[in-house]
Amino acid sequence: MPEIPTCAAPVSRHELDVFFSPRSVALIGATDTPREVGRSILWNLISSPFGGTVYPINAQGKAVLGIRSYPSVTAVPEPVDLAVVVAPAETVPGVIRECATAGVTGAVLISAGFREAGDRGLELERKTLEIARAAGIRLIGPNCLGVMCTVSGLNATFAPAMARRGSVALISQSGALCSALLDWSAREHIGFSSVLSVGSMLDVSWGSLIDYLGSDPNTQSIVIYMESIGDARAFLSAAREVALDKPILVIRAGRSASQPGPEQSVSCDAILVAAFLRVGVLRIDELADIFHMTEVLAWQPRPAGPKLTIVTNAGGPGLLAADAAISSGGELAQLAPQSIAALQEFLPSHWRPTNPVDILGEADPTRYEKAVEIAGKDSSTDGLLVIMTPQAMSDPVEVANRVARFSHLDHRPILASWMGGVKASEGEAILNRARIPTFSFPDDAVRAFLNMWRYSYNVRSLYETPTLTARDPRAVGEAGQLLATI
Repeated sequence: MPEIPTCAAPVSRHELDVFFSPRSVALIGATDTPREVGRSILWNLISSPFGGTVYPINAQGKAVLGIRSYPSVTAVPEPVDLAVVVAPAETVPGVIRECATAGVTGAVLISAGFREAGDRGLELERKTLEIARAAGIRLIGPNCLGVMCTVSGLNATFAPAMARRGSVALISQSGALCSALLDWSAREHIGFSSVLSVGSMLDVSWGSLIDYLGSDPNTQSIVIYMESIGDARAFLSAAREVALDKPILVIRAGRSASQPGPEQSVSCDAILVAAFLRVGVLRIDELADIFHMTEVLAWQPRPAGPKLTIVTNAGGPGLLAADAAISSGGELAQLAPQSIAALQEFLPSHWRPTNPVDILGEADPTRYEKAVEIAGKDSSTDGLLVIMTPQAMSDPVEVANRVARFSHLDHRPILASWMGGVKASEGEAILNRARIPTFSFPDDAVRAFLNMWRYSYNVRSLYETPTLTARDPRAVGEAGQLLATI
């Protein structure tokens, strides 16, 4: 008898795949009215092919942007994976009920007017979640920018443009911050694997997203802007597993108002600081550092230690960078005698053999190139910072061209601070294309280097017995109790 062919087993899909690689998307609230959210999202969906079908849902049932639309998601003749909802908050529970009837498995709630609107909004959230859970529909949002996955090509947001493809996943409770980071990243040539604006996080939690992205081969690091932690145990449990392989950076807003009184707020924040430390999460305090660390993590390896070497053509900025390193817990590398000897061969006789390595104001591109090469090879160096200041003899553009060839030091990061205006920006563009992170000021670069080192240190001691420290002694005990349950 002839052999009967067998069908290959279907590839199993994670329940969150629907938000990253849907096979079809229904935009509920699609419109062709200029400057409306429903129009921007539809344009983004059809402008960035994700390999699936887009179904505009419009109450009038008319064509939108030349695409046939449907009066409701239940009228779509084909199965719909993902619904993107741009509708008044009062109608969202009913919309999700229709999605349940249509067999939708995931929904991104762009709509605002929920918990931020008071008790009535909280009740709408409760109804929406009750309907979704009964139908097995996962929700992202409400009150969010949307979801973007550069790997699949999905752009279900109202951001102005699709992100570059890269290895950093961004999760943010602020849609405005997402937009700002995306705009900045285009200029800096930074890419993302995915961008998720999660709003109020009614359903899908930090823990679920971290767990999912931890298994995503296209994501090498995770950057989080957090306003509320939600299920802390799920977050910390997932973070502890993922942080071993992929950096997790968190900037947390609302620390001064997260509890009814200031004393309780400080205590709550201190507990999280201690808990983050214990599970290997790197806490970031400055908003600018999120921008900087996104760039650094995407391009450079993590340092093995805190010893930094500084190469500069100006003593003042070099000393300020050295002060920033030492005052923040870093160290200046002690260059090996052979490195000092090699530098002395081409530097002026009045050069001081110290770190920072001041190659003096008349340094030309060749002097920079030689100094960076020697410092970068020194075994005592965990990372290198190159500073360029505008002086009559300097050539920021050509120096950048020379430094760019050292973009991949041996397991050590290289950072650059090109200080100045027009000429500096031209040099920065060259360095960015070579994947060397650039900073307007040296102390920002030093802070980024030390944040990288702290992550490396945290991961190295992740399973060692911790000594938790916090501003409030109660936080140590409370953090320990929380972690003991994970």
